[in-house]
Amino acid sequence: MPLSEDQLIARHAPLVRRQALALIGKLPASVELDDLMQAGMMGLLDAVRRYQQQADAQFETYAVTRIRGAMLDELRSQDWLPRSVRAKARSIEDAIQTLRHRLLRPATETEIAEEMGMDLADYQVLLEEARGVQVLMYEDLALHREDRDGESVLDSVAGGQDGNPLDWLVREGLRSVLIEAIRNLPEREQLLLSLQFEQDLNQKEIAAVLDVTEGRVSQLRSQAVARIRAWLSSHSWEPDAGTDEYEHLI
Repeated sequence: MPLSEDQLIARHAPLVRRQALALIGKLPASVELDDLMQAGMMGLLDAVRRYQQQADAQFETYAVTRIRGAMLDELRSQDWLPRSVRAKARSIEDAIQTLRHRLLRPATETEIAEEMGMDLADYQVLLEEARGVQVLMYEDLALHREDRDGESVLDSVAGGQDGNPLDWLVREGLRSVLIEAIRNLPEREQLLLSLQFEQDLNQKEIAAVLDVTEGRVSQLRSQAVARIRAWLSSHSWEPDAGTDEYEHLI
């Protein structure tokens, strides 16, 4: 017997807290966990009402998308990130993009620091300060994970949503550019993202695999996301492109 709306919400409510806890660790201390959870519950309710009845595991995948999307919408509506931090993040992306065009390869940290006129230590501090702007949707990076039916997570999520053909054409175009951006990351940063978003390792576990400190993991992830954003910008995927998926990178 299909579950009722209330039963689905009760069963999947713990997803909201897990997603809120995973997200708040990447955000400034001014962001309240309760605010994220409230927005997440609205996302869960939206998922329950929109979802076409299928296997429960597929609903969970779909619900996570709606929950995290609602949380990110709430963050944007609060204008939670200071302009100074956004400016720092943009300066990193600009340097990365400039060096990519000049060198025709991903720049090293030292090269990026030199381009920005600072020493390596100061650049790494800047990466830490800018990390709050670099929130990524889980589904945007889980590009190669497959579910039990052999579909990617993005494909299975897309199959459960409504939208006109033009919307899906735009989203598929963004997905293709995003895959290309990840493939052009330095090998170590590709590995880090794979460990986090495909293998579901936490920061401590990733640090052990890479044999670095947890702080270093945070820096590398911040730099990887800056490279992805720079790549998207150079391929005409700007924030004003009107796509929800790009907004999830902000």
